[in-house]
Amino acid sequence: MRGPHNLLRLIRTGATLERTGAMREIMEAFDTPKLVRVVVRGLVWPVQWLGYRGDQSVPPVTRALTALGPAYIKFGQVLSTRPDVVGSELATQLTVLQDKLPPFSTQDAKIEVERELNITLNETFSSFSDAVAAASIAQVHKAEVAATGEHVAIKVLRPGIERAFQRDIDAFYLAARAIEILSPSSRRLRPMDVITHFEGVVAGELDLRLESAAASEFLSNTKNDPGFDLPKIDWNLSARRVMTQTWVEGISAGDITALDLAGHDRPALAERVLQLFLSHALRDGFFHADMHQGNLKISPAGDIVAYDFGIMGHIDEYTRRVYAEILFGFIRRDYQRVAEVHFEAGYVPADQDVDAFARALRAVGEPIFGMDASRISMGRLLTYLFEVTERFGMETRTELILLQRTMVVVEGVARTLDPHINIWEVAHPIVEDYIKDRIGPRAMVRDMSKAIMVLGRFGPRLPEAIEQLLVQKSQLQQPAQPKPILPAVFWALIGAGITVMTMLALT
Repeated sequence: MRGPHNLLRLIRTGATLERTGAMREIMEAFDTPKLVRVVVRGLVWPVQWLGYRGDQSVPPVTRALTALGPAYIKFGQVLSTRPDVVGSELATQLTVLQDKLPPFSTQDAKIEVERELNITLNETFSSFSDAVAAASIAQVHKAEVAATGEHVAIKVLRPGIERAFQRDIDAFYLAARAIEILSPSSRRLRPMDVITHFEGVVAGELDLRLESAAASEFLSNTKNDPGFDLPKIDWNLSARRVMTQTWVEGISAGDITALDLAGHDRPALAERVLQLFLSHALRDGFFHADMHQGNLKISPAGDIVAYDFGIMGHIDEYTRRVYAEILFGFIRRDYQRVAEVHFEAGYVPADQDVDAFARALRAVGEPIFGMDASRISMGRLLTYLFEVTERFGMETRTELILLQRTMVVVEGVARTLDPHINIWEVAHPIVEDYIKDRIGPRAMVRDMSKAIMVLGRFGPRLPEAIEQLLVQKSQLQQPAQPKPILPAVFWALIGAGITVMTMLALT
């Protein structure tokens, strides 16, 4: 339940960070001003006894986030991909949050599998291993199907995970409401909407039937992508809290030493993972939205294999075009066009100055072009970009939250594989191809053809609908003699259809 009782949860969060020593490390990583450090630690130090002690054998930040629960662990997973933001030492600590959390008992997993699938486990599987990976929401076991001898990966939700996540989300709602009240300027970021969006994402991740469906759709979209592979879902052995898929051999994308020993080309892998993400987002509008190293393997053949499809992103065609134009504008350093796209899409209020916004964007983009990625401080860049958006009154676009978050994660993965990668050069061919295919004259013809197809479906009803509109208008205006314009409207629509079909034939 949402309510003031969640205040204790927020107090316990601060107390846990202080008690475990994570508060100091986090503030140092984010270069927090000294005065802020003194004030914050002064507030939480007296109540640190309320915090969780956590596992004292692991580093402070990992210890705190693990003790606080699954929602906090998700946050740590994102930070683990950004050594340029939190520092290499802290990022290394947080990588254990991806798939190396303490597992729950194998016996509990077996009971869950039997109950969910309505089977006798020893009859269905000839072997069932202990957990081979454990994350914030579920863990994975390797098993062998008795009837076929096929090796499969069985994903099982943690017991009580639904209740644990709801507890965290309720506390986040209270925090978001407090932020809106205490800091009116933050309302443009729509913190309540952000938490609502996050809650919807988590709800989908807690139903493995939805994840199975997402995996199936993703496989259909990407089956022809070179150097990319996905495991296949076994629908007969999947349910709401259990999902079974083919077992995939490979090296974790985060195990740099093993990748080097196996002879994999890390710079090529870095380029491919970034280009694959852009292709899926722009071409399909359906992309893997949790592409951290723990969800990526490199197969012996050098293919990138993705798994864990609990969080998938979807963006419509119009938003894809806007996103592509913004990216392409930055790539071409056409900041005026980038600014205009923001205004055309309604991302920036119309009363703002488009030229001033373009100059502000130039100050964001220019420092990163032609610079080695290892020399770019993404933390400072994001800070300045945030200041720009605040200055021009931009609101948070909830439909873009997953896209923006995943872009940050994927860029972090690519930089881990190749610290010198230039993201703009790598993105250029993918975005340019999309622009040529979806925003040029051919795209205009396709859009018009779609409009005609829609009109065609409703064609038999168009005359009646238009006539009703004209009758209503005539009754309101009470004209002396209605003009017989219905035939003209009808034939105009037919003429437009003939014109478009002719253009299609010519192309």
